Amino acid sequence: MNRPERPRILVCDDEPQILRALRVILRDAGYEAVPASTGEEALDAAAVARPDAAIIDLVLPDIDGIELCRRLREWTAMPVIVLSAVGDEDAKVRALAVGADDYVTKPFSPRELVARLQANLRRIDPDPGPSVISTGELEVDLGARIVRLGGAEVHLTPTEFDLLRLLVRNRGRLMTHRDLLLAVWGSGYGDDTQVLRAHIANLRRKIEAPGAPKIIRTDPGVGYRFAA
Repeated sequence: MNRPERPRILVCDDEPQILRALRVILRDAGYEAVPASTGEEALDAAAVARPDAAIIDLVLPDIDGIELCRRLREWTAMPVIVLSAVGDEDAKVRALAVGADDYVTKPFSPRELVARLQANLRRIDPDPGPSVISTGELEVDLGARIVRLGGAEVHLTPTEFDLLRLLVRNRGRLMTHRDLLLAVWGSGYGDDTQVLRAHIANLRRKIEAPGAPKIIRTDPGVGYRFAA
């Protein structure tokens, strides 16, 4: 499925004036806003619209922004920026711990918000490149989120696919443990190399022949690279 020319940004805030302001700011910066005024609306919109990033308020009328961020992180690696009031320091820390990538304090500067959004989008998706990557018998369809090995579809969990997608889009480049953890799991996992190693092992078991890995290479103590 083709992506829209204007990247889609999910914006969730229960204050109509802020939601309107965010839509204008994003439109003027070249993005398409996908608005939601509750956490449940945001979850539905994220599933249907498949946005490239999200900007969410911490205070919502149903589930709070922390819970929304946690639930988004269960299946998507898109950057999540939280909006917080000045006195919400503890809430900001909790949001970052469950996977938010960044935060902006209200009242916010439109230029700062757009700059932070652009920085997070560059980090997680530096070069989209072709939508289908093939090497040997392995084919990764980034747009359709489908992986095939020897023509047969390989079942990957959402997290496994997000990890493989990041490696593929940066093929040939060393991705450090921290780069991968922050991009796929969020800031709360920046030093959790154990969870990363477990998912790399699962990926290798599914897409590589037994023995010495040839597709996902290890740089000992540093990170991994998609070597094909």
